[in-house]
Amino acid sequence: MRGRTFGVVVIGMVLAGVLFTRLGANQYYYFAAYVILQYVVLATAWNILGGYTGYVNFGTAAFFALGAYTSVVLIKGFAAPLPVLLAAGAAVAGLLGLGIGYLTLRLRGVFFSIATLALAVVLQTMVINWDYVGGARGISVVRPGRLPFFGSYVEFLFAVMLLLAIFAIAVAWWIETSRIGRGLAAIRDNEEAAECMGVPTLRLKLIATTVSGSLMGVAGAPFPYYVTFVEPSSAFNLDYAVNSLAMPMIGGTTTWVGPVIGAILLGTTQQVATVTISSALNLLIVGIILVAFVILAPDGILGLVQRLKGGARA
Repeated sequence: MRGRTFGVVVIGMVLAGVLFTRLGANQYYYFAAYVILQYVVLATAWNILGGYTGYVNFGTAAFFALGAYTSVVLIKGFAAPLPVLLAAGAAVAGLLGLGIGYLTLRLRGVFFSIATLALAVVLQTMVINWDYVGGARGISVVRPGRLPFFGSYVEFLFAVMLLLAIFAIAVAWWIETSRIGRGLAAIRDNEEAAECMGVPTLRLKLIATTVSGSLMGVAGAPFPYYVTFVEPSSAFNLDYAVNSLAMPMIGGTTTWVGPVIGAILLGTTQQVATVTISSALNLLIVGIILVAFVILAPDGILGLVQRLKGGARA
């Protein structure tokens, strides 16, 4: 059943993406769809550590920005193509996740969350003082020319982010249905009991931090070509940390499909609000929706649906 749901979601995303690119939509729709798919990747990545394992990570912006600035360095120094940027962003952010995980995963609860938030502050301070990548002034990035089969480079970036979203979902689905996922669930439920039962808790947590950080980094790798001007305030934006946490909680954190639902619903709402009202209201919208779900549906949309089904059967 889970495999069938996964197949339906992936096929639906591919068909929607192909149809979207063939309709010749306004360029803004490609930008908006790119952002929504970017949040699908970030929310899915966050959920591998925060949802499956129970370790709340406030450092999403750090891993995202690391992927973005890794691309800036490679573009400026070597004019590297996008596939190299994606691989490098994933590798560097994954190594950071491994290192930070080894140093901080002995902390639990709010102490771990504070440590990840401090990571974002430290990295932002380092970037602000690094002149090679523009420092506090920022740096401009020139997009490559048009590519075959695509009307514009923005359309190409949309297609790339669609593939990255599918890849992230596939990774989360595989983890959830494997022994790793069962071990992470045991850690989330009761880490002490899991250790007593022989679950390699530290190894599994390091896997979760590495995979989560790597996916966040690969989501940030195309960012310089998306905005064409990278500055610390945009790359380390608080929206990434807040949304990547809120979206899984709205959709449901115990399964791979929850972050996808939350990212699509909340991301679409934010994009509509940006056009019709103001982009400054995005965090307010997130806060209101998150408070409502914490009160009315603490297990997210999926938990609410399962509860309603159980009530109907009763």
